[in-house]
Amino acid sequence: MRPFISTIAAATLLMACTHRPTSAVDQTKVADPLRTPADFAAIADAHARSVALYGEVSRVIESPRCLNCHPATRRPTQGDDLHPHVPYVLAGVEGHGTAGVTCATCHQSANVATFAEPATIPGNPRWALAPASMAWQGKSRGDICRQIKDPARNGGHTLAQIHHHMAEDKLVGWAWTPGMGRKPAPGTQAALGDLLTAWIETGAACPEG
Repeated sequence: MRPFISTIAAATLLMACTHRPTSAVDQTKVADPLRTPADFAAIADAHARSVALYGEVSRVIESPRCLNCHPATRRPTQGDDLHPHVPYVLAGVEGHGTAGVTCATCHQSANVATFAEPATIPGNPRWALAPASMAWQGKSRGDICRQIKDPARNGGHTLAQIHHHMAEDKLVGWAWTPGMGRKPAPGTQAALGDLLTAWIETGAACPEG
């Protein structure tokens, strides 16, 4: 009975945060495709090409599907306008909510359809808020880029591990399958992975500012 009760509670609270797995979708079949590394091949200077590649990566990073779980505070946001999460919740110590108001109270292992807007409550077994050190909202592309690369803030991850997280992690992949009522992140997770590979191979340069 508990999952049923949780689903009813979730529908009543109308959650709308962000994340789930992706599949190798043909970019020609998505509404907002990403450019490919080949589109940047004409930029002769490797540093300039790397910065341009990161700019395309940023189209995903700066989408509401990602920013909602990388908020400026320890309270998540939701919707395309990044409004404060309803009901009021906080990340807690590990990003999974606080006692009595955990993410799993309403966010199940998969998306759950509702009878009102938004039409889907996000779902993933590992649903959580990003660490405080990875807050992105309100920051420039350059600041986010340097933040992502900084082991002191990214959990000690290498560029290869950052690539794996963004290009293969199923929780991140939710951004491309957010369910009815939400616009997916641009392109596909596989396309993002290709851009990240090219960005790293050209020096993982960050834009100024």
